[in-house]
Amino acid sequence: MTDDNSNKRLTRRNALRIAGAAGAASLAGCGGSDGGDGSSGDGSSGDGSDGSSGDGSSGDESTDSGTQYSTLEVAHWWGEGDGLEAIQSVMDAFKEQHPDVPFDENLIAGGAGDNLQANIRTRVQNGNHPSTWQAWPGNNLLPFTDANLLKDIGDSVWSENSMEDAYLQGVKDAAQPAGNYVTVPLNIHRINNLFYNVEVVEDAGVDPTSLETPSDLVDAMATVDEAGYTGMAHQTGSPWSSFQMFATVLLGETDAETYSAIFQNGEVDANSDALESAVETTQSYLDYIPSDAGSISWTEANNQVINGEAAFLHQGDWAAGTYITNDLTYGEEWDHVTFPGTDGYYALNMDSFPYPVNNPSPEATTLWCQFVGTSEAQEIFNPKKGSIPPRTDVNTDPFNDFSKDQIADFQNSEAQPPSVAHGLAAPPAVKSSLESAISSLNSGAAPADVVSQIASSY
Repeated sequence: MTDDNSNKRLTRRNALRIAGAAGAASLAGCGGSDGGDGSSGDGSSGDGSDGSSGDGSSGDESTDSGTQYSTLEVAHWWGEGDGLEAIQSVMDAFKEQHPDVPFDENLIAGGAGDNLQANIRTRVQNGNHPSTWQAWPGNNLLPFTDANLLKDIGDSVWSENSMEDAYLQGVKDAAQPAGNYVTVPLNIHRINNLFYNVEVVEDAGVDPTSLETPSDLVDAMATVDEAGYTGMAHQTGSPWSSFQMFATVLLGETDAETYSAIFQNGEVDANSDALESAVETTQSYLDYIPSDAGSISWTEANNQVINGEAAFLHQGDWAAGTYITNDLTYGEEWDHVTFPGTDGYYALNMDSFPYPVNNPSPEATTLWCQFVGTSEAQEIFNPKKGSIPPRTDVNTDPFNDFSKDQIADFQNSEAQPPSVAHGLAAPPAVKSSLESAISSLNSGAAPADVVSQIASSY
């Protein structure tokens, strides 16, 4: 079912209330040792103007050409590792191209992204938001588009650099949650992966490439268990891992249209049987996870795959980085298949940079958003981050073999459903409620009860 008010425009106050209500709970599936790829942020700003004013006076610099730019403040939370190196490389390239733009990198790390999100909410309420910030696109941004806090950048940004031609439809949909472009995706992480330890599955006599349905994976894990290994490396201490697993199972048992109808449109009652089936299958998986799944992180669970104690891992493609850094050979010691039943789909998790209205540095922010949308910026960022570019025309030479395979799958995909566990398919308040339902799934609640909780989230 859908919320009776879902089609009504929110006031600015209500949008911020909704964003605040999601709070830390909406970020449980991202970042750090417990959140996979480290993508997060909801973001909002402005007062509803069209962005033509509010140029800001602080930080203005005169250039040789006489043009003045206000300081471009870019907020993000990639505070360490590959993400920090990747975004700083993009910033360096931008500054080299636009030396006349005063630049302020605002790193707000920690809290698995919660610190950035809280900072953005506070600054929006105080009317001193940054020029742009790291944010999930898609329905995660609906509270802010509903409140007219993000500017339409279709003409100023998306008409440049052949962006509309170079992005696939699923990515373009996520960039225009309210029907017009308000943000620019920089990277893509895929959700519907099934990784495995080659030696373990071969010793157990399981062929991952033969798995055609999510239920086939249950049988494979049972065989692995009989051979003395853990079937699925997995954590349940935070709901996000089971959330993305459940959503992927649903996608594999149904199709992209049903997935979208449920998670993006809230059509739960009409699809209750499909949802119950997905709950049952996901709970069957939980019979084959580590005994300490409730107290470990996903990286600690994944160590069992690395060490040859577990066969499978369902995770975003950021997991590939752990195998690479542990010097495991792709295709020989570790490998992956598209999650059973989801061939042809590329389930998206993305980071993007929105353009707030009443922007403190409108011209500079336009230049930044345009640059983020170029093949150059995405070629710089994604090989370092372990993600793939949302553009389909980026040179693949700098990418490793696994990422090249992912890029090929993305470019040949028939649909790109947005991740619900990572905020793209549902607004923050809905996502937070759905996480509560997944916690019940983890605890063994009856499928019908879990589905009832899902219905009440919309």
